[in-house]
Amino acid sequence: MTKTLDDFEAVRVVVQTLEPFDSKDRERIIRWAREKLGMHAGEVRQAAPVGTPPPTGEAQTETEAFGVPSHVRSGKDIKTFVSEKSPSSDRQLAATVAYYYAFEAPETDQKDSIDKDDLIDACRKAGVRRPTNPGQTLRNAAHAGYLDRADTGKYRLNSVGENLVAMVLPESGGAPKPKKKKKAAAKKKKVSAKKKRTTKKKFRR
Repeated sequence: MTKTLDDFEAVRVVVQTLEPFDSKDRERIIRWAREKLGMHAGEVRQAAPVGTPPPTGEAQTETEAFGVPSHVRSGKDIKTFVSEKSPSSDRQLAATVAYYYAFEAPETDQKDSIDKDDLIDACRKAGVRRPTNPGQTLRNAAHAGYLDRADTGKYRLNSVGENLVAMVLPESGGAPKPKKKKKAAAKKKKVSAKKKRTTKKKFRR
C-alpha cells in the first residue's frame, strides 16, 4: 500500500532537524538542500490567494523554514571582508569576492554572479594584488569546484565555494606570516662573518 504524503509532517521533520542549528547555519543548509533538489529561489514561494491571512505561530515558523533565506549582512566593506578571510590563492580570492557580492555587499551592490571586471574592481577596492589573468582565475576557481558558470564570462558561487569562505577561511587563523626577511637577515649575517674571516687572513699576511 502506498503511503500518503503529508506536507505538514515533512515540514515538522525539517523544522525539528534544523532546530539545533543557529539561524545562519539553517539558511545555509536550506540553500544547499534547494540546490541539491535542483530548485531555484523562485520555485520556493508561491503567491497566496487574495484574502488569505498570513500564517501565525507554529505555522508561520514552518512556512518561513522554506522561504528564501534572508542572509544577515555584516555591513563590512569588501576591503575588511577580504582581509578577514585572507584567501591564500587566486582561486580562493575569486570565491571570496563572489561570496561578498552574494551575501555581504549592500543591496545596491549585490550580484548573483561576477565576471573578470568585478574581480579586478574588488582587488582595487580591497587593496590586494590583482591576478595576472582575472578571466583565467575565474575559470580555475570553477575547475576547483568553487564557482559555477552562469552567463558568458560570469561565474556564480556554489555550495562548495560558500562553505569554503564561510567555514574554512581564514585557514589556520589567518594568512601565514612571511619568513623571507628572516632568511635574508641570516644570509646577510653569514656573508658578514665570511667577510670578517677574509679580512683577518689579509692582516695575518
